[in-house]
Amino acid sequence: MQMRNDISDSREREAYDALALRALKGLPAAYAPYSGFHVSAALLCADGTVYDGVNVENSAYSAGICAERTAIFKAVSEGKKEFSAIAVTGCHKEWLEKDAYSSRLELPDYCPPCGVCRQVMREFGAPEEFRIILAKGPAEYKVYKLSELLFDSFGPENL
Repeated sequence: MQMRNDISDSREREAYDALALRALKGLPAAYAPYSGFHVSAALLCADGTVYDGVNVENSAYSAGICAERTAIFKAVSEGKKEFSAIAVTGCHKEWLEKDAYSSRLELPDYCPPCGVCRQVMREFGAPEEFRIILAKGPAEYKVYKLSELLFDSFGPENL
């Protein structure tokens, strides 16, 4: 795991800053009437294209989808299959009304991806290369390799 301030490559830090900011701004678009927990993701493709995603809940709970998978499935549906990084943010809807979010886009905590989303990331991301950015502010985030959050993983090469 790497903290934002530990990233020495300025281009990499700028790209992660932009992804974190985009994910933070996307939180209000989530559809979470049942849990009240909003999640937003911004996916960076290898070619520089960015896809956004939010969680979308359903009254039949299992029919909902996480923000990370929304972004990945949107990208795949448009022919993209090579990804570099994804930024993930999340908070309860009440936090979106607080000054910390409305004026500074700051959240109370990090929001890690669920196990299903980690496995979907593994389908399209090399464990040592794909980065997961957990952001709780535009300049406050942690960066993980996929292998750190899904170690000894099962992937396409295992079939």
